[in-house]
Amino acid sequence: MALVTGASSGIGKAAALALAKAGFEVIGTSRDTSRATPPEGVTFLDLDVTDDASAATVVKQVIQRFGQIDVLVNNAGIGSVGAAEEGSVTQAQEIFDINVFGVMRMVKAVLPHMREQRSGRIINLSSVQGFIPAPYMAVYGASKHAIEGYSQSLDHEIREHGIRSLLVDPAYTKTGFEAKRIQPEAPLQVYAQQRDTFDRVMAEAFKVGDDPAVVADVIVTAATDPTPKLRYTAGTLAGRAGVLRRFAPARIFDSQIRKMNHLPG
Repeated sequence: MALVTGASSGIGKAAALALAKAGFEVIGTSRDTSRATPPEGVTFLDLDVTDDASAATVVKQVIQRFGQIDVLVNNAGIGSVGAAEEGSVTQAQEIFDINVFGVMRMVKAVLPHMREQRSGRIINLSSVQGFIPAPYMAVYGASKHAIEGYSQSLDHEIREHGIRSLLVDPAYTKTGFEAKRIQPEAPLQVYAQQRDTFDRVMAEAFKVGDDPAVVADVIVTAATDPTPKLRYTAGTLAGRAGVLRRFAPARIFDSQIRKMNHLPG
């Protein structure tokens, strides 16, 4: 049985459908399921990952209905754009409450059950921006770096209980993600030109990005792999970014980041 957060659209919806096709019973969640149509073979429940009680209630409902949770896919998240100086701490806290603390809430809710059954997989959707710099997306990148660190540490804690914490790292994916990003709260003229350039670079990247089904297939692999890996990159660009980060000398890596994002110097 698989529980997928943020399943009303994009990667979450594709993952819920792919898991159902792979033979899992699937519960998908959304903050407001009345506005969403679940994929075939998927049941929807309302969930607000920023609320402790909501997370605990959904996990309890799923266990009562199915008797177990084999896979938790933490997909719910939100993007942001703008120079680091242009956003408030309050705005950053709102992003972290979904992208980071939302994952933690779901993990804390599901772990006692998984420990009791001595099996389970927790799959956390990160991003290539969880292991490479993300200029003009500093807060979003920071939230994904946090998920990377949390997941890796968690995996070592729970492995002896038959549970794994795994990462899936997509790159640009055609989900409408870019249209829903939180915009800078206090835009500054000094960053306007470069921010506009970055927005154009991102728009072009999303146009040729991966289909959500590509990421969904990787999530199914992570859920079913008999010898699971800590990290799964999803898509060609994500794979190239992983290789670049791992093997390129620091100076070349830094230069490539600036070149890719059309930054001066």
